[in-house]
Amino acid sequence: MPGGRLTQQERQQIALGLADGIAYAEIARRLDRPTSTITREVMRNGGPGAYRAELAHRATERRARRRGRAAARGAKVPPHAHGRDADAVREYEETFTTMLMQSGLPKMMSRVLTCLYTTDAGSLTASELVQRLGVSPASISKAIAFLEGQDLVRRERDEGRRERYVVDDDVWYQAMVASARSSTQLAETARQGVNILGPDTTAAARLENIARFIDFVGESTMRAAEQAREILHTKAETTSAALATPRSRRG
Repeated sequence: MPGGRLTQQERQQIALGLADGIAYAEIARRLDRPTSTITREVMRNGGPGAYRAELAHRATERRARRRGRAAARGAKVPPHAHGRDADAVREYEETFTTMLMQSGLPKMMSRVLTCLYTTDAGSLTASELVQRLGVSPASISKAIAFLEGQDLVRRERDEGRRERYVVDDDVWYQAMVASARSSTQLAETARQGVNILGPDTTAAARLENIARFIDFVGESTMRAAEQAREILHTKAETTSAALATPRSRRG
């Protein structure tokens, strides 16, 4: 399986495949590339509906030139702890970012969230995010505001009174709670239409079914989230206690 950057010819094949409605996996098989490479290439260049081979190739060349200029200026690259392979980490971060984008998050918000998830501390300052992602402070501020609104990150101040952006073990639980609340509002709105359109009409029956479906899924999701949270926290506490308790010496 070939490595290295995609060629312009490969990008043209990707564009043709997308136009024909071919799945990423099949395009990857035809090019003898990993599916993740094709997925990442498409998502970082407009998505399946807006991907253009020539534009994608130019964008890649611009990114390469920017990285080259930064290296020539001696820009500081944060070192990777625990002997991690820098290229492998960067590849994984791009893959994870693509996955978040496919789930519906905008690109910059996905990049920020990935950066926080893959940081051992689980928290970074705005300046650290700017340095790691190579973007403007305004871009970070906008992304954080969006992620806070989705309950995916929170703010706290460290000992130096610097504001840090944090992800923790409860982040997905909190996001599910927020999503469930939003769904509940949608169900309530659907039921309002039942009375307005008339309870014996086809349209009203459709809205009632929507509301019932949302209620059922929302309640099931919240039960599952509560159970998962309880199980995971119990395991974490048990593991921590086991590590903290020294083994008794056998006589």
